[in-house]
Amino acid sequence: MFVIIGYIIVIGSVLGGFIGAGGHVGVLVQPFEVIIIFGAAMGAFLSSNSMTVVKATFSAATGTLKSSKYDKAFYLELLVCFFALTNKTRKEGLLSLEELIDNPESSSIFTPKVLADHHLLDFICDNLRLIVTGVDVNQLEEIMDQEIEIHHEEGHAPIKSIQRIGDGMPAFGIVAAVMGVVHTMESISLPPAELGKLIAAALVGTFLGILLAYGFIGPVAAAMEERLETEGNAFKCAQKGLLCCAKAIAPPMTAEYMRAMITSDKRPGFTELEEHLKANK
Repeated sequence: MFVIIGYIIVIGSVLGGFIGAGGHVGVLVQPFEVIIIFGAAMGAFLSSNSMTVVKATFSAATGTLKSSKYDKAFYLELLVCFFALTNKTRKEGLLSLEELIDNPESSSIFTPKVLADHHLLDFICDNLRLIVTGVDVNQLEEIMDQEIEIHHEEGHAPIKSIQRIGDGMPAFGIVAAVMGVVHTMESISLPPAELGKLIAAALVGTFLGILLAYGFIGPVAAAMEERLETEGNAFKCAQKGLLCCAKAIAPPMTAEYMRAMITSDKRPGFTELEEHLKANK
């Protein structure tokens, strides 16, 4: 939502200032300049990335238009899940988790928000399986650290691809401008008024390249990076819960250990968490 609001402000400020200074919006409508810039950028993007990264980039970029799913409500559900998990483990033993691991959707322990996050759910179930097999806690922590690190690296690939395109947009704008100047020079016999229009059209290419780079693509890359950090925090919170489960720590303390891992803007209060746990027992 804030990405859309930011785009509106960027467009409104640029066009508002241009019109206020006496400019005419019609001169900015140069479809062939747009074709040159976007076509070159898209070609460079496709040639420099694998199809996996291309798909992930479009998914992550469009995802910034929606609100983040990792809000306080999500974390409350995650804490409830691990409270129930550790409670079940203490009462029924680790072997009681086998059915839950094989078919998490059929269990009442995993809440809808957690089930909807397939990457996090797989992370939890895979490591619960290791806990059931009796893996050493230190080895479990090392394995989870490696998983989170790889997940973080994979998440950075789309961000880097967007940043590279953003860095190249001013250059593609210059390419479009140069092509416009070439067209102007071959039309040098035209009257000055007509040449002025051609030069203005050529300069629009530079304008579009710079505006797209710093007003649109750059902010999206920054928003994608922030989303990745937020997702990483959710994985670290789940990691703490899994370690507590492996160490057979009491359910209330498991919830507190996990709550301490949550950033302050999304962390539920002590009383709020206690009331939520009581309501979901």
